[in-house]
Amino acid sequence: MNVTIIGAGLGGLVLARVLHVHGIGVTVYEAEPSPTARGQGGMLDIHDHNGQVALEAAGLTDGFRALVLDGHQATRILDRDGSIRYDEPDDGTGGRPEVQRGELRQLLLDSLPDGTVHWGHKVGGVRALGGGRHEVTFADGTTVTTTLLVGADGAWSKVRPLLSAATPEYTGRSYVETFLYDADTRHPAAAKAVGGGALFALAPGKGIQAHREKGDTLHAYVALTEPVQWFGDFTDAAAATERTAREFEGWAPELTALITDSDTAPVLRPLHTLPVEHRWDRVPSVTLVGDAAHLAAPNGEGANLAMLDGAELGRALAAHDDVEAALAGFEQAMFVRSAEAAADGDELHELLYGDDTPRGLVAMFQGK
Repeated sequence: MNVTIIGAGLGGLVLARVLHVHGIGVTVYEAEPSPTARGQGGMLDIHDHNGQVALEAAGLTDGFRALVLDGHQATRILDRDGSIRYDEPDDGTGGRPEVQRGELRQLLLDSLPDGTVHWGHKVGGVRALGGGRHEVTFADGTTVTTTLLVGADGAWSKVRPLLSAATPEYTGRSYVETFLYDADTRHPAAAKAVGGGALFALAPGKGIQAHREKGDTLHAYVALTEPVQWFGDFTDAAAATERTAREFEGWAPELTALITDSDTAPVLRPLHTLPVEHRWDRVPSVTLVGDAAHLAAPNGEGANLAMLDGAELGRALAAHDDVEAALAGFEQAMFVRSAEAAADGDELHELLYGDDTPRGLVAMFQGK
């Protein structure tokens, strides 16, 4: 058996690593031209009940622990005037230590034999050939034929149509992403507001979320509940920044600085989801993991679920002589846990941006 994985994100790489540990051949095709072709996003809290379980199955717990940033589990909630509603320091006992996504991805890449990942292979289409075989066509016109295909290729998966007609739909909310570098020196008021970990400053339908990352960086996601057309053209960075900041007029300057003082051009991140109960009937020799299978509103579970998907699929394939039985068992378990996580994510977004925010979020953190 040689498994073909489309996508070198965290889910696909955990799957590749677990298969390698069990002596199963694997090839990964990735659209990006190299591991450093683009930024890999910010902080991830890796949970003890899914993400850490996946890394243990991959034999990478020690490597993961070496990447953990101490103190970054701290959480605070501020009112729009900058006053503190909730402040929880990181005492080191939590089950969701923080790491940089890019460093975690590199740990996984380094754990694979050279040549496992084929960079610069953007998928143009996939078709069934019969008998459980599939042909993957790349943008340059080359093709490969697979006997076991896994779509780990994210929200706009090219593999998903083999299994499901579902397509991601816009949630009605978008994030605007910003970065402030050398924050303690160059942006001290914003740095003080964010503190040592995560910040939430919220109002109905909008909010500013930020996190202190490695290297004295503040990484912010500014949420607005608007039609995607409302956000307009982000190629004009100054106009996009002004349009976004205008929605937070009257908020504390140390909070709005996370928008107006960004050291990078703002990036629009529209939020899309698949149906909460997304699932499909078994199709021979193909399956999905991560966002390709269960794209949901951001709730801290996406990367963790993707990694657990990869680990569980790898272990199932290693444990079963019957590949179809392994795929069926994996999918049924994944459908249940991903639906539960998506439903929890919808509830979290109501706490974040609903009419009762931030009171409900504060109560959640206080266990009320």
